[in-house]
Amino acid sequence: MNMTQEEIQQLMADSAQNAIETSRDEFNIELDGSINSIAMVDDLILGWIDKYKDEALEDQAVFTLCNIYGAYVGEVFRHLVGGHWHYDSSNPDAPYIVLEYAGRSYAFAGICYQRLVNDSQISVKNYFQQAVENNVQ
Repeated sequence: MNMTQEEIQQLMADSAQNAIETSRDEFNIELDGSINSIAMVDDLILGWIDKYKDEALEDQAVFTLCNIYGAYVGEVFRHLVGGHWHYDSSNPDAPYIVLEYAGRSYAFAGICYQRLVNDSQISVKNYFQQAVENNVQ
């Protein structure tokens, strides 16, 4: 699948909006695009497990949750610092999207996946803060 830069940007903006709407509908939590809202993403990711148990860990749910929250965090970063989304299809069986800025790639969906599936102690907020610090020194 080939996507133009505009299509990738629209997909990620739409996905971020989906995270905002889903968080409001499911948890009555308002993600407002601020730096402070990133900490809420950590809670929201674990909230899905609390609310839906094993269903939240099914493949399709994991894919969706990690991508919408990764897009949200990435869009906050993009508006704060800059960057552009990059669709990497170097492995056709496992394409992914990262945010690129100043020669670095940030896998915001990947860090959401780590918190949801592998280790609830991993912090999306800390990853985000480190990414910002890497670029505003």
